[in-house]
Amino acid sequence: MGQKVNPIGFRTGVMLGWKSRWYAPKKEFAGLLLEDQKIRKYVTQKYRFAGIPKIEIERTRDEVKVILHCARPGIIIGRKGQQVEQLQEELQNLVGRRINIKIEEINQPELSAFLVAEDIAEQLSKRASFRRTMKRMLDQTMEAGAKGIKIQLAGRLGGAEMARREKQIAGSIPLSTLRAKIDYGFVEAKTAQGHIGVQVWINQGEFGGDSNGADAKEGQASKKSKRPYKR
Repeated sequence: MGQKVNPIGFRTGVMLGWKSRWYAPKKEFAGLLLEDQKIRKYVTQKYRFAGIPKIEIERTRDEVKVILHCARPGIIIGRKGQQVEQLQEELQNLVGRRINIKIEEINQPELSAFLVAEDIAEQLSKRASFRRTMKRMLDQTMEAGAKGIKIQLAGRLGGAEMARREKQIAGSIPLSTLRAKIDYGFVEAKTAQGHIGVQVWINQGEFGGDSNGADAKEGQASKKSKRPYKR
């Protein structure tokens, strides 16, 4: 069996930054880590239809800055920003600290692995055909400019008696190449027959290049060696 590694965890600290950016004494570290987890869990459960793949948290001595990356920011902002103020108050009551919320919109949700997995899970919950759903998402992601995508489903697919795995791949997914910007997302689809695990890997290009994968065809590695071989 191959040893599976989370692509985001594999690159964090090497090519990717941390989602929580703060320093604390050893005695306070565990408590602040639990606070981060509470904030993330509360926001994702309350706004699960807003499409929030990533929540970044920065701490200073005075306040906690929460950066929400979302596909549909209008759901969180609300009319005249009332929803943001309400969320800010709720988080302040939850952790007992001053909260500052910043919202960043995701321009290309088709290139976010979590959002693609969420969309697939939603379609499976509505009893859509899993093969047709996978094929449609592969085509959409590749058209958006990704270099490659892999989708894997596991569970009682199509209401079958025995659980199994199905996967489809388009383009290239170099999982062991650190400079490749691989986004990973996992969501569980709740169906009448049981839960179906949805895993998505998206190759967005290389670090240092176009991060949104728009230069997919130009960024592909040349097959010919640049240096001539000398005997």
